[in-house]
Amino acid sequence: MSKSKRLLDLMMTVNRKRKFTVRELADEFGVSTRTILRDLQELGELGVPLYSEVGPHGGYQVLNERVLPPIAFTEEEAVAIFFASHALRHYQYLPFKEASSSALQKFYNYMPGDTRDRIDGMKHRIDFVIPARQAEFPFLSILLEAATGARVVSVTYRSKDGETKRNIQPIGLYASGGLWYCPAYCFMREGIRVFRCDRMVSAEYMDSLESPQPLDLSGVHLETLKDSGHLSGGPRQAELKLHVRLTAEGAQRCEGEPWAARLLIREEHGDGRLEGGIARKDLRFFAQYVIGLCQEATVQEPPELVEEMKAILAGMLKKYS
Repeated sequence: MSKSKRLLDLMMTVNRKRKFTVRELADEFGVSTRTILRDLQELGELGVPLYSEVGPHGGYQVLNERVLPPIAFTEEEAVAIFFASHALRHYQYLPFKEASSSALQKFYNYMPGDTRDRIDGMKHRIDFVIPARQAEFPFLSILLEAATGARVVSVTYRSKDGETKRNIQPIGLYASGGLWYCPAYCFMREGIRVFRCDRMVSAEYMDSLESPQPLDLSGVHLETLKDSGHLSGGPRQAELKLHVRLTAEGAQRCEGEPWAARLLIREEHGDGRLEGGIARKDLRFFAQYVIGLCQEATVQEPPELVEEMKAILAGMLKKYS
């Protein structure tokens, strides 16, 4: 076995084992312990974070910041991965902002020159635009760690009713319209709620003695929440039946709103309708949205929604008369 192949195999082996002794590796690769020691030193120089422990139960172990083994990509795959990561640059806040920037830089620097030239030529020809937001999202990392580790987080949450202290168990994170959202089980409300992350004034892990017992949410994730309607405005107690006729333009605009897309039914000639149940407490939200659609929407029911729209429009006319 050539030295380069042995080093590559050794890198994959230590990443898989995490903890090992020099003798174990020497026996596995059929070389002397001195050779393995030299190879481990070279791996350390290449960036593999190895830590040695002395004593009868000692050996080597790979730290958490381990280096993954090389992966072969085709040029098309490499360009696709670069632009997938490049698309995130518009987000000022990411759970892995620094790691993402570092990975993108490494990916670019180690590409062949002609591939880098190709990427440079495409950089200003393709973009993934999101709305510019002034909001801040400083707690994305702790929320994501809590979601993957099934931990409870204490947050101070700001809403139109003021600030409240909540104990939540995050389920995940998702971005929409330039904002970050965190669906989580809220122990105060005893149900799943979606929290806007920019409205979190503080977020920290709770002391184990004070923390509520984490729930088993292993079967609950973003896809299951999407299917159940939690990520698009539901579920809530449906008190009123919604029926709004839409032109083709109105239907197209509704496709861009997660909650509206869930209620949208497209028809043969491109137009459509919004149908479903809505809560009475959400009437103002729906009224403001439908008013924004202008002539592209006509409310058929409920009559309470029409009255709410009239009240909003009357207030606007009074303000500007």
